Amino acid sequence: MNKPTTLYIIRHGKTMFNTIGRTQGWSDTPLTKEGEEVIHYLGLGLKEVDFKEAYSSDSGRAMQTARIILQEHQKGAAIPYGTDSRIREWCFGSLDGGYDGELWGVVPRILAFNNYEDMMTNRISYKELANAIIAADTANWAEPYEKIRERVWSGFEDMAHRREQNGGGNVMIVSHGLTISFLLSLIDTSLPMQIGLENGSVTKLTYENGQFTIDTVNDTQYIDNGRAISLER
Repeated sequence: MNKPTTLYIIRHGKTMFNTIGRTQGWSDTPLTKEGEEVIHYLGLGLKEVDFKEAYSSDSGRAMQTARIILQEHQKGAAIPYGTDSRIREWCFGSLDGGYDGELWGVVPRILAFNNYEDMMTNRISYKELANAIIAADTANWAEPYEKIRERVWSGFEDMAHRREQNGGGNVMIVSHGLTISFLLSLIDTSLPMQIGLENGSVTKLTYENGQFTIDTVNDTQYIDNGRAISLER
C-alpha cells in the first residue's frame, strides 16, 4: 500500500537582493551569510524527515538552499536531487533587478490603485498582477498568466504524481515566494495573495489521486527546531 505523498515546499534562503529590497524574478543573487545560517538551521530541523527525493528550481539561490539542507540531512547523499525550470520565480522582465519600490510602485498605478497597500486590500487576482507586469515591462520578457499557470502547475503536479506512482512518501522542493503563493491559489481560489512568505519557510501539501490538500503554509517551526538542535551541540 502506498504511503501518502507529501510535498515540503521551501522558499529559498535570504539573498543579497532580498536584503537590500531588490526584485529578483529570473535574476539571481547568492544567499547572504545570515541566509545560509537560517537554512543550515532549517536543514537540521528537517534532517529526520524521510525524503524520497528532492528538487529545486534551476535558479542559483534555490540550488544553494537545497544543497545546504541536504548537507545537514542524515541521508542527504542518498536522496536523489534534480532541478526543474518550471518552478522558477515569476519573470518581471525589465523590472527584474530593480528596487521593490519600482515594481510595487508602477503595478498598482497600472491597476488604478493609489499604492501597494490599496491594491492588496482590494485583493487583486494573479491574472491581473501578471497582466500589469506585462504592461510595465519595457523589454517584453514578462510571461503571460497562462504560461505561468501552465509551467507552475505542471512542475509541482508532475513531481507529486511521479512520487505517488512510485509508492508515495515525502518530497523536498525549493522554490520561490510568489511561485509558491501562486500555486496555493490554484489549489484554493479563496486564499489571499501571500507575497510575504518567509525565507526558509515550509509549505506542506498532500497529494492523492490528482488532488492537492494544503496542510501548512509559511511554517518556520523547522528553523526554530534546528536552531534549538544547534544550541544543544
